[in-house]
Formats: sequence, C-alpha cells, structure tokens
Amino acid sequence: MEEIRQAQIYGVRPSRTFEQAAAKFVIENQHKRSIDDDASRLKGLMPWIGQLPLDRIHTGSLQPWMEHRRKQGISPGTINQGLQIVRRIVNLAAGEWVDEQGLTWLQTPPKIKLLPNNGKRKPYPLSWEEQARLFRELPDHLEEMALFGVNTGCRDAEICGLRWDYEVEVPELKTSVFIIPGSGVKNGDDRLVVLNRVADSVIQSRRGKHPVFVFSYDGHPITRMLNSAWIRARKRTRLEQVRVHDLKHTFGRRLRAAGVSLEDRQDLLGHRSGKITTHYSAVELAKLIEAANRVCDRDERQPELVVLRGVFHRQSPQIPHKGSEVLIANPAKSLKSLVAEEGLEPPTRGL
Repeated sequence: MEEIRQAQIYGVRPSRTFEQAAAKFVIENQHKRSIDDDASRLKGLMPWIGQLPLDRIHTGSLQPWMEHRRKQGISPGTINQGLQIVRRIVNLAAGEWVDEQGLTWLQTPPKIKLLPNNGKRKPYPLSWEEQARLFRELPDHLEEMALFGVNTGCRDAEICGLRWDYEVEVPELKTSVFIIPGSGVKNGDDRLVVLNRVADSVIQSRRGKHPVFVFSYDGHPITRMLNSAWIRARKRTRLEQVRVHDLKHTFGRRLRAAGVSLEDRQDLLGHRSGKITTHYSAVELAKLIEAANRVCDRDERQPELVVLRGVFHRQSPQIPHKGSEVLIANPAKSLKSLVAEEGLEPPTRGL
C-alpha cells in the first residue's frame, strides 16, 4: 500500500527484482520457439542477480556471473547469449512494461556491453578434393546424408528430420520438391528444398528404406549427423575443423561462384526472404532447379571457387590481414600469379 501511495503521489516506482521481470518475460513469450532456451539461461542467472532490484542490473553487477562462466570454460559467444536476454528484459522494463499507475518498471535501461567474440569460428567451405576425401571416410548412410546436404544447403536437423510426407510432386517438371514445415526450420519459415541431379539420386536410393523418414540407419531415424563416425572421418582426413554446417556454406559458395543470383541463392539456401514457399510457379521452380544443377559436380566451363587458406602478410590496405580467407573465382590464373599480382608474400604455412 505504501508503494502504491508513493507511486500515485510522488511517482516513485515500486522496487521489482530481476526475478520478477524474468518471470514476466517467460510468461509473455510462450509463443517463442526459443523460449525453453531463454528460460534455461535465465535459470542459470537467478543465483547471481535474481534478487537484485532492476535498477541495480548493469554490466558491473553481471561481472561475477561472467567470471564464473569463464572459469567453467564457457565461450564468449555463449556468455553473450545470457547477456542478450538480460539486456532484452531491462529494455522491455524501461520501454514497454507499464504498471497500473502508468509508470514503466524501470526509468532508464542500463547499457549492457557484450563480450568481444574474436574466436568465433569462420565458415569452412570445402574444396572438391576435400569433399571427396571426407566423404570416402564416412559410412554409407552418413555419406548419403552429407551428399544431400552439400547439394541442397539443408541444415543437420533438416536432413535428419526429413520425412516422406514433406515431398510434393511437380508433374509439370516430372520431379518433386520437399517443403519442410517451419517447426523444423531454424528461422520458423517453411523451407523449400529443391533437388538437383545429385540430391534427386540420393532421394531415389532412399525410397522404401523407412516408412516415415528419408534418412535412417538400421531401421531407426538418425538424430544428428555430427556423431562419432563424422568425427573419426574428420580426424582421418585431417579436416577436424569441418562441421556439418559447412556443407551448407559449401553449397552457397559454389552457387555464388557459378554465377547464381542472390535472390535464387536465398531461395535455394532457405534464407528468410518474405516469399511464400508453397507459391512458386513451375517456371520459377525450373529456374531454381537449373541453378542448383550448376553445382552438381566440377564443371571446367564454370569459374571454380578457389579458397586460399593460409597466413598472408599484409602489405596493402586491400589485402586481408592474418587469418583471413581470400575467395577468388578465376580459373585462368595460377595461384602463384595471383599472389604476385596482389603484392602478397608467400604464405608461411601450407595452403
């Protein structure tokens, strides 16, 4: 009652804890696909800042929690995920949450600075030779999945969860496509999967092997591609840095090197573009299939994506600094001539 009187007469905001604000956030965001992850992160924060008043939440009060997570060996990127949800809550408290007295829960939101994440792993698109080496070491069922991924740009979860009832026949083109519901896609949108020649051959080889799922092993669906067999294959081929997600990066880079337009690359990779994936015309689908077929195999007539991986010494503002990747698409020039033209010193370790 005293808090109400203070708010009504003097405009004094009632004191609310971060735990109260976190509870409000979770209740109001049950529709979010990531709400379980958000709730889990908030649960880990409660022992450290749960009982603090909202106006005492800032970067300084979060330091003990951050130091604790660092000592646990947690990466800066994962710590930032917790900081981001805290920042979201205090911004809502200062901007949108209004009580019965017309007062926001917090007068001004604090500035919560994220940790620098310089160690974030960069994409590693595979060369044709690396793809051949890696795929040879995979068991047959995993090789089929990897071949499908590098020719469709699907994510690990999308490949593992691919079902036969997602298949849609396109009689005009004498082929089919798959439409993955948004519940199985990271961005929440339905995902159109166009099949080029290689992906279609994989699908045909899988027919009749499982009544529900396209990919299975020993009669059971596969939950993830990044398993012990994938890890062993990476070690044997000395490609420990290659993740399953790099199959998607490889598909995207090859499409770009083959001259496929940005709009078509977005559609083929399943990036959010505002389109309704179930409303493509036969002409549009034919165009996408033609684009996807450009990267079925190495084509000497097309510019090939060359990935130069090495440590280059910077001599010019235009030259990437140490640890960068130089991406070119020019088969007419040798590596030696390109290095000479760009003013680069030879790399200190192998490409």
